[in-house]
Amino acid sequence: MKKLILLVGTVCITLYSFSQTKDSFSYSFSLQKAIEFALQNQKDVKNAIIDEQIAQKKVNEIAGMGLPQINSSFDLREFIEIPTSLIPAEIFGGAPGTFAAVKFGTKYNATAGLDASQLIFSGEYFLGVKASKVFVELSTKSTQRTKIETSATVSKAYYTVLVNEERIKLIDATVSRIKKTLTDTKALLDNGFVEKIDYDRLTVTYNNLLVEQEKMQRLLSLGNYLLKYQMGMDVNARLLLTDKLADVKFDFTNSISTQKFDYEKRIEYGLFQSQYKLAKLDLKRQRLSYLPTAFAYGSLSGSAQRNEFDVFNTDKKWFPTSVIGAKITMPIFNGLQRHSKNQQAKLSLQKAENNMDFIKNSIDLEIASSTAILQNAASSLENQKKNILIAEDVVRVSKLKYEQGVGSNLEMITAETSLKEAQTNYFNALFDALVAKIDYDKANGNLK
Repeated sequence: MKKLILLVGTVCITLYSFSQTKDSFSYSFSLQKAIEFALQNQKDVKNAIIDEQIAQKKVNEIAGMGLPQINSSFDLREFIEIPTSLIPAEIFGGAPGTFAAVKFGTKYNATAGLDASQLIFSGEYFLGVKASKVFVELSTKSTQRTKIETSATVSKAYYTVLVNEERIKLIDATVSRIKKTLTDTKALLDNGFVEKIDYDRLTVTYNNLLVEQEKMQRLLSLGNYLLKYQMGMDVNARLLLTDKLADVKFDFTNSISTQKFDYEKRIEYGLFQSQYKLAKLDLKRQRLSYLPTAFAYGSLSGSAQRNEFDVFNTDKKWFPTSVIGAKITMPIFNGLQRHSKNQQAKLSLQKAENNMDFIKNSIDLEIASSTAILQNAASSLENQKKNILIAEDVVRVSKLKYEQGVGSNLEMITAETSLKEAQTNYFNALFDALVAKIDYDKANGNLK
């Protein structure tokens, strides 16, 4: 009995722990919360933030070039064969014009040194620091663009799931309605009030609806997986969407602006601005490369020469050497390389200017295109709403006529088919309108 109680307790604890783990992977998100989650967990956003941090570290690296540079060294050598030198033999009483081979030096040589240098002036360095800061600005704007793209992608995936959920509800209601009609028709067939062809027609319609119902369930599941993937969420987690399509307000009239667009609102324009700044700084850097570069330096070293391996013996003397100095380098002629680089920088600046004009035209075109698509989508959505109301009324009347024996089974099936088509067209128009609104907001710089 004790063992049984222990086993049951263990199972209960395990099941409880499993349920807690499972609940920890359950989420309920509005669209805004889904976007916030994506901005923290989506791979592209995380990598863009890392790139921004790398750019900042690059600034620190370049700035460090202007700080004192200090290096230390230690060199220990053992000569297997001491180098031989030739000296005039007549020094030792030999014949003039002949040489004597002698060996100078010791078997063990050690040198320890400390070197320091400080940049005093370099036009290229100071402009490099300024350019690196613009590079950070460019990286920051690139991160913002990635966030905007992620917000738009997540919004479209979120609305896809909402639309599919509403489609499921409608097709479920249609299946229930046709099933009831099919049951009633079967009873009428058994009592000889309708022909078998009427029942068969309804059966075919009902079976087709079941197949479509299964397809919609799979599409809904796939849409959920896609949304979680776009959010950077575990695709096996449970995600409940709290927003409803009924809460989405479409005020297309007020959305369309006739004022002159401020290009600063578009992050893409900011990116091209930063690239233009970099091109100007590069041209200036190439021009400053003709100026001299100055730096100061100093070194302190000591050497030890021994015939025995006792270079670390503090009783024996090390011989110090120290030096300080300053150096100025002035470019005179390098095969016209600097001139060529200067010309390249000028051409790159022209390209950057052309890109500024291009991005303005591209933004104007995108705004005009998204505005037209949004207006068409709004008009189509309103028409599809009216079509659904008309189709629902036709279904109601045809069903009433059929039940009263003054209408045909074929007329009722045709009305149901028309209603289903109207519903499909409505949800297609609704999704197109939602996507058009997102694209319009993105084109006008309203997504952040």
